[in-house]
Order: sequence, then structure tokens, then C-alpha cells
Amino acid sequence: MAAVIDGHRISWERPPYIIAEVSANHNGSLDKALATIDAAAECGADAVKLQTYTPDTMTIDCDREDFMIRGGLWHGYKLYDLYKWAQTPFDWHQTMFQHARSKGITVFSTPFDETAVDLLESLNTPAYKIASFELTDLPLIQYVARTGKPMIMSTGMACEQEIAEAVAAASEAGCVQIVLLHCISSYPAPVEQCNLRKIPELAARFGVEVGLSDHTLGTTAAVTAVALGACVIEKHFTLSRQDKGPDSEFSLEPHELRRLVTDTKDAWLSLGKAGFERQSAEAANRVFRRSLYFVRDLPAGHTVGPGDIRRIRPGYGLPPKLYSELLGRQLAVSVTRGTAASADHFIR
Repeated sequence: MAAVIDGHRISWERPPYIIAEVSANHNGSLDKALATIDAAAECGADAVKLQTYTPDTMTIDCDREDFMIRGGLWHGYKLYDLYKWAQTPFDWHQTMFQHARSKGITVFSTPFDETAVDLLESLNTPAYKIASFELTDLPLIQYVARTGKPMIMSTGMACEQEIAEAVAAASEAGCVQIVLLHCISSYPAPVEQCNLRKIPELAARFGVEVGLSDHTLGTTAAVTAVALGACVIEKHFTLSRQDKGPDSEFSLEPHELRRLVTDTKDAWLSLGKAGFERQSAEAANRVFRRSLYFVRDLPAGHTVGPGDIRRIRPGYGLPPKLYSELLGRQLAVSVTRGTAASADHFIR
């Protein structure tokens, strides 16, 4: 069953559904969070997505080495401190939801524990996102699924069995609207490791609509994904990478999001459908194909030779494939140079 979010059907038969991920790009400012929602709506995104957690629902405040980040974008941070910096406070959510709805853009979130789900349910969220890192948290997936809302689940780092277990957990708990997002959980993700050919494989294996949660720089991977059947594109979004927020380095700026919206729709439009029907845009140029024309003035009864008829443009005459058949035929009528050859010119 295709997912329907705020009346928008998620399907490869429709333009890709574009999600602007606000994430932590508010940098601790509610005003910036609201401005980011405004910008996403102005750029033409279909939805903005939040992340709903506190540092205490993500981890514990512990200084042991297990809780330190080594390498990558957030090197040196303690997990608790990173999430304290990056959180979208629970008491902002109602304001952000109301603001997004007033701007005509869909808003939903990624919950990271049951208290987040309860908050989002109180705000009548239209859908839920499961993050790649939580795909193996089957109790959380089941809790979300029991709401009956559509679920979009990222598959970064997951093996086939883990994806199957997550889909089964959601389905068995009552979710009938599931979308999987192919994802490479690297920040930013190297474009040469995107492995976008996995998109049709996921769709075939699990029988659901599939999209891309894209952490590469730029928009190339997202546009390519649409050509491979992605019907959802999720990208992190910031007002400016110069703000240096937790996720800013791999986020799109407004001019890039606007281009993403346009280019992914164009990519989808360009796919069309399989078949050999001539497109309407080609109709006017059909006359510029080659066809058979008489290139001399010739009397009736003349036997046509190689110098009398040629395969040239425009395309009003008989098709070039008949050239050999017409050589040696007698003319039924006289013709003048530049006459398009037709069957009526020849003795039958």
C-alpha cells in the first residue's frame, strides 16, 4: 500500500517527494528554526522534518571512552554533549508544527524514543521517520507502527536481514504504509560509495516504495536516484553552511534546495514510459527525415535510373528503404525536378 502523507501519495507515478531535513541546523535558535521552515517552503519542498530527542533520551552523560566520538565531523565530542547541542527542544515542537502548517508545508519528525512518539502524536504528526541508527530498535519501530501512521525508514548500515526485521516489525504492529530510504550513513557520504543501484533492489525485495536519504554534497546523487526509481528524496537543509551547525557541512543551502526540487522533478518527467510511440514534440520535425525525390525532369514512360531519384531531405516522399525497388520502374506520368516520389508516379 502506497504511503499517503498529508494527502500526498508517495509513488514513482508522481514527482519525487522532497523532504528538507531541519535537524540541528537551527543552532539552538527557535527563530532560526522557523526561518528555516519558511525557506524550505519557499524553495518548493514538500515537507520539513525535525528530530525529536533530548540528550537523556539518546544516551547517558558518561565520560567513558565508549561515549566519546573519535574521527569524522564530530571528533572529540562526548555523545551527550553533541546531542545537547543538536537537540530540538520538546517545547519548540508545537510552535514549529503550527508555523509549518501556516506556511502550507507538511511537517513531521524522527522520534528517538517512546516519549518523542507521544509528543508527536499529541501534535497530530502525519507521518514518522525512523533514522538509520534506530532501524535495529525494533521495540521503537513497533511503538511507532501502532500509531497507524505512515513510516519512512532509512536503511543506512543495515544488512538485508536487519531491513527485513524492521519491515516485519512495522507490518506486524499494524503499519501498512512503509517507505524505505536507501542511505549511506556517512557525514558527508562519498559520492563514489552511494551505491544507488540498491534502490530498485530494495523495491523489488521488499515490495514497497523506495527513496534516498542523501548525505552527499550537492544534488547529483539525488537526481540520479530519481532515474533509478526513488520517489522520496531527503536532504539536510540549512540557511547557510557558514553557520557551522552540527549538520551544516553536508546540508543544502536555499539556492541548492530550489535546484534540487526543480532538477528531481525534471528527472522524473524525463523518464516518461516505455514504448515506441512517437512523442508529440517530434511531430513538426518529421518533415526533416530523408525520403525519395526526383532530381530531374522526366517524361512519362521513362525507366527510372540511379541518377533520376535520390534519398534526400525533406520527408514528404516515399521512404528511403524503397530506393532499390523503384530503380528500373517506369513512370506513369511525367515529373519535374524536386517532386516527392509517390506510388502514383509509377506504372503498377
